[in-house]
Amino acid sequence: MKELSREFRKMNGTRMPAEIILIGGAAVLINYGFREMTYDIDAIIQASSTMKDAINHVGDRMGLPNGWLNTDFMKTTSYTPKLIQYSRYYKTFSNVLRIRTISAEYLVVMKLMAGRQYKNDLSDVAGILLEQKNAGKEISFESVKRAAGELYGGYDNLPETSRTFIEAVYQNANLAELYTKICEEEKQNKNILLEFEDDYPEVLNGDNLAEILKAAKAKKNR
Repeated sequence: MKELSREFRKMNGTRMPAEIILIGGAAVLINYGFREMTYDIDAIIQASSTMKDAINHVGDRMGLPNGWLNTDFMKTTSYTPKLIQYSRYYKTFSNVLRIRTISAEYLVVMKLMAGRQYKNDLSDVAGILLEQKNAGKEISFESVKRAAGELYGGYDNLPETSRTFIEAVYQNANLAELYTKICEEEKQNKNILLEFEDDYPEVLNGDNLAEILKAAKAKKNR
């Protein structure tokens, strides 16, 4: 972000400041310590068109892949314009790039809305709840339900599998053990999908991953 702010300031000046709201894995990394990395940075970007060039220039200079900072998240079901309203200030770089982030119960609810069992969504939920609890800032189930209402119009609008998951989490007394278990399950699920991709190239896509994972796991467990 520091490099990006310098590049943007050099290209755009200081008369039109920019704002980036970091979400997903990037928000987890900024706010919590349990996660080590994210493959890209999902964001809501409010800036002049120069920002796109600045992102590309920084990526080229630092050897980052195309799309290292992107707004693809805004095409998913987890996106809602209300995220801007419920974001919070993080830091300003070079007096021109203001960074905001999503935290606590809103980040939990975003992860539940995505609810992917082959990525870090569910382990992120458990990790966030665990760190908040250890810091003496426990997130109550009622807070999660309220955040779901504020972002997505109601708790019942979350996927049924995610609601079943979070309700089970709040009944589990050992969050640390649960977090480890979920991480392992996500790793196994990812490997199952990779094996499927090897056997059936070009079949997987964003719409069928959950369905194919379910079928592949059922076949593996026979």
